[in-house]
This record gives sequence, C-alpha cells and structure tokens, in this order.
Amino acid sequence: MYKHILVAIDGSETSEHAFGTALQLAHDNDAQLQPLYVVDNPLVAYDASGYDLIILREAFVKEGRQLLADALARMKHENVAGEPRIVDVAPIGEDISERIRISANEFNADLLVLGTHGRRGFKRLFLGSVAERVVRSASLPVLLVPSRQAQTAVADAAKPGHADVAAAMYEMPASSGADAARQARPR
Repeated sequence: MYKHILVAIDGSETSEHAFGTALQLAHDNDAQLQPLYVVDNPLVAYDASGYDLIILREAFVKEGRQLLADALARMKHENVAGEPRIVDVAPIGEDISERIRISANEFNADLLVLGTHGRRGFKRLFLGSVAERVVRSASLPVLLVPSRQAQTAVADAAKPGHADVAAAMYEMPASSGADAARQARPR
C-alpha cells in the first residue's frame, strides 16, 4: 500500500513511538523509510550575551546525527530500506512544519508519520504544535501517533470506574461511569 514513508523524529518519547510505528509499517509494506530530523534555526530578536547560534545549531546537528544513526541501525535490524536525512529550516520564512512538508515532497512520500507531541519548547504554546500545522496543509496522508502515556491514559479512562478521568481528558461532563467510559473511547 505504501512505498515511501517519511517519519519526523526529534528525540522525544513520542517521536520514538512514531518511529517504531513507521518502521513497522515500512516493514509490513516493503516500503522505503526516511527518518527525518529537522534542525531549527531560531532567529534572535535581541542581543543576548553568551548566546551563540552556531553552538546551538551544532548541538542540534549532533543530536540529529545520533538519532538518525540509531534509526538506521534499527532499520537495518528490521531489514527496512531507506536513508535517514537531516535538514535545516530555511533562515527566513520557514518553520519546522513547512520543512517537513517540503522534505516529504522531495522524498515522494505517500505517508507521513508524526508524533503528536514533540519537544520544541514554549513556541508550541503560542503557535500550535508542529503536527497540527503539518496536518492543516498536508497534501498526503498523515498518521499521527500519540505518546504511549496518552494511549495508556485513554485506555485507563475507558475502564469502569474512571469516568472522572475520561471527563477531564475530553472536557465532557461526568455522567455514569459506563456512559463516560463509552464516550471516552477513541473513534
């Protein structure tokens, strides 16, 4: 079904889970897999002493190389073909989500796999998540993979006696335990 799968990784637990899902899909479909690490190049709008963009970028690149080496080792172990890639966000007018979409197009991806929560700092609070921005403008199917913690919380909320947890997670009024658990199940 899928022949080219791109998965974005950033070192978070959630992206690790997304990579595992993409790896399994690539194995099952005999597809090429491209793990992608995006180096963000934040612009500094103020003069901060001791803040060196070159050092920050080098730290991102070092982390990306290590993550991609680990991904490649797992791909070889699972006999999944593909080539990991590290890319930079263009300095002006581009963000991580746009770079992911561009990279997916360059790879001719027919599926894009993303974790729902990465670790990109306070920026998410103001601009929304990277995954959300990718989904809004994607021209190919996108598989969003939640963290294992989120999956466990949903599963626990669906158990009898956990109506309050389900109500809090989905911002719905708590009714009878069975009603809330039934409503909390993902569809």
